[in-house]
Amino acid sequence: MEHLTPMMKQYIEQKNQHPDCILFFRLGDFYEMFFEDAVLAARELEIALTGRDCGLEDRAPMCGVPYHAADNYISKLIDKGYKVAICEQVEDPAAAKGIVKREVIKIITPGTVIDPAMLKEKENNYILAALFHEDCIGISYADISTGDSRTTEFMGVSVFSNFLNEVVKINPREVIINQDTYSDKSIAAEISNLCGRAYITKFDPWAFKTDYGAQTLKNHYQLLSLEGLGLQDHPFSIGASGALLTYLEQTHKKSIHHLHKIQYYHTEDFMVLDKTTRKNLELTETMRDRDRKGSLLWVLDKTNTAMGARLLKQWIEEPLTKSIDIQHRLEAVDGLKADLLVREELKEQLRETYDLERLVGRISYGNANGRDLIWLKSSLSRMPCIKNLLGAFSSKALMEINDHLDNHREVIQIIEDAIVEDPPISLKDGGIIKETYHPEIFSLREAITKGKSWIVNLENEERQKTGIKSLKIGYNKVFGYYIEITKSNLNLVPSHYIRKQTLANAERYITPELKEIESKILGAEERITELEYQIFTEVREKVSMFTESVQKTAKAIAALDVYISFADVSDRQNYTKPVVNEGHLIHIQSGRHPVVEKMMSESYFIPNDTLLDCKDNRFTILTGPNMAGKSTYMRQVALIVLMAQIGCFVPAERAVIGITDRIFTRVGASDDLAQGQSTFMVEMSELANIIHTATSKSLILLDEIGRGTSTYDGLSIAWAVVEYISSVKHLGARTLFATHYHELTELEGLLEGVKNYCIAVKEKGDDIIFLRKIIRGGADQSYGIQVAKLAGVSEKIVNRAKEILHQLEANDINKRQKVSSVGEAEIAMAKDEQLDLFHYHSDKIISELLKIDVLNTTPLEAMNHLYRLFNMAKDCR
Repeated sequence: MEHLTPMMKQYIEQKNQHPDCILFFRLGDFYEMFFEDAVLAARELEIALTGRDCGLEDRAPMCGVPYHAADNYISKLIDKGYKVAICEQVEDPAAAKGIVKREVIKIITPGTVIDPAMLKEKENNYILAALFHEDCIGISYADISTGDSRTTEFMGVSVFSNFLNEVVKINPREVIINQDTYSDKSIAAEISNLCGRAYITKFDPWAFKTDYGAQTLKNHYQLLSLEGLGLQDHPFSIGASGALLTYLEQTHKKSIHHLHKIQYYHTEDFMVLDKTTRKNLELTETMRDRDRKGSLLWVLDKTNTAMGARLLKQWIEEPLTKSIDIQHRLEAVDGLKADLLVREELKEQLRETYDLERLVGRISYGNANGRDLIWLKSSLSRMPCIKNLLGAFSSKALMEINDHLDNHREVIQIIEDAIVEDPPISLKDGGIIKETYHPEIFSLREAITKGKSWIVNLENEERQKTGIKSLKIGYNKVFGYYIEITKSNLNLVPSHYIRKQTLANAERYITPELKEIESKILGAEERITELEYQIFTEVREKVSMFTESVQKTAKAIAALDVYISFADVSDRQNYTKPVVNEGHLIHIQSGRHPVVEKMMSESYFIPNDTLLDCKDNRFTILTGPNMAGKSTYMRQVALIVLMAQIGCFVPAERAVIGITDRIFTRVGASDDLAQGQSTFMVEMSELANIIHTATSKSLILLDEIGRGTSTYDGLSIAWAVVEYISSVKHLGARTLFATHYHELTELEGLLEGVKNYCIAVKEKGDDIIFLRKIIRGGADQSYGIQVAKLAGVSEKIVNRAKEILHQLEANDINKRQKVSSVGEAEIAMAKDEQLDLFHYHSDKIISELLKIDVLNTTPLEAMNHLYRLFNMAKDCR
């Protein structure tokens, strides 16, 4: 350390204070990085790696980026999951004695970004803190760019599973956990696995203490107690929230006043959707390409504002479970759908409304420029018209939105009085404040204007005096004002001209008179720049005093935007208002898949009915060939239920939706090689999760359970699953069960609530046509070979498959005849032949009957035989 240069010592001191960050060290017009940071940044940013003398034997690796273009480079590093510490000069180099003082003024992390260039316009950028304590977990999360802040707790059974489901829903960019928790590698690994792009930050355990968290929250929100936040009985939420606030203030180096008063929410108020279900239903992105197009969000998003788009995504991620709240949303959509003219006028106003949430966030944070204030003024100016248009509606939700909208006349007037209509982006170049706002600005502007007139007059006078017609007066930031004369006219230059600069084809001069004018102009420009910046920050501070009311308006506008989007889509796509209640019935008439229907722009989507309840129709066994549409149908039902519970109309002629607390999907086959799990293990793990966490109010979609193992094992598992889920005693959940095990269709009549349905297929010789229609009854075959033919499999393979199929079917018939002729199923077992799983018990009864010597049996023995057979028959059921 003692051999390092003074500047490098200063760098090392700052780096040691922020070892987990890439340090951007300000040197003149560049941010420089050294040593390991330089090697890493040069690789990630694809910039040149050089070196610098640092006092050691070897030169220090070094790379740098221009100060004015730093945001682009920082954004790239943040996207790659790094943290960046900005180390600035905190004193004027001209006034500094020795080396200029430097300090880290802010730390930018994936979860603390506020610069719009680093944010996705239609997505929230959440940072989450989690406090783990035995069988309790508290979480607190926020979007620092919008001020949104929420917290909840998990306790009791399946606490960690419920926590992980919530993390998947929130999808944070950064997760803060205490160092004790981080040492538990299974927890950290699980979080990292769920949130592939999340940055995991270890934080000091003391910041998670309940007492510390309570005091931090009271200080931040200026409260005497936590009752106003509803957190007094939630110690783990308090601990997590305190840690989150502390971390945000440490990274931003200032208090984060624009965070909303933190909202405590109960997870049971929202439908639970685990990671598998979200992926299978393609709610916000497709499975294959992770593309927005092809998702439910793509279908429903006709929003006109960025804040509306973010709220829509949030609503899709967390459907409601209280029918009264859902009804309020549906009534709002109904009213807007019915009034096209007013809806179009509202859309026109929303299109001209900027992102109020992030605008006011930047203003409160002190990061806004003049254009941000003008955009805020322009947006708030739309509120009176929007309020007037909303006056035509009587739905509770739209009336509440109208009440929450404020005209914000005072904010508009502050900006109107002070800021010019088209301000520059930079705050340091002047031209932001109206000259009528401050008397000194008016006088300084006048001095600058007159000074420039003096320059023009002086140029004309000097041309006349010298006779040099090409003489001109110019200006640059390095040399100031100058008189430029071409070399062909140097013999005419007066003796009192003072040479200032020599060029290839000209000479530049100054005169005492020009120097005096320059002093007046530049002095006025420097003063007006300083004064305008000072006034602007004062105006920005005044506007920030209205942060809470503007945020309230922004939330109302976002909700209105989502309702209008729902109404637009429902109108264009012929969606119907569903009936949502607290019952168990799911009855959909002529339902359609919202995404597939929209993608099929040139063909007609075949609608289908659905009937599920917790009584006679709680379990549907769905059979039919591959590619016929079983998976599409099942996802369609789930999406219709979900759409109804977010408050949107649904693609059906009529729909009655009993509140669903969870949707589970076990669809498709996939290995999890990273976790060392085969397709079948993944299938069974997901099945186990469903069995353990589903309730009678859940909706379960199961596709091809048991297909990942041998036929007989798989069939046995599938049979047992149907028994367990369909039983009211065990679960009794509403279930759609797609299978190729046609033997399972015999369960209708044996198990209460089980009904058979199949996909209608039309055969034409060896070919088949999928009719895409769900009908009562079970399929008698899978049509696998026909599907292979449709998929383009070689005709030789198809023909050979048919031959093998005929042989197998013939062998199966012979085996059945053999077993039947002997009359005892045990012979088949002895010869290791397949039993008929569904007639095994009846075969035993027949076998017992055949053993009875009817002619030599007494009445008492006959009654005993009958009683024993009766009990065996009861076991069959």
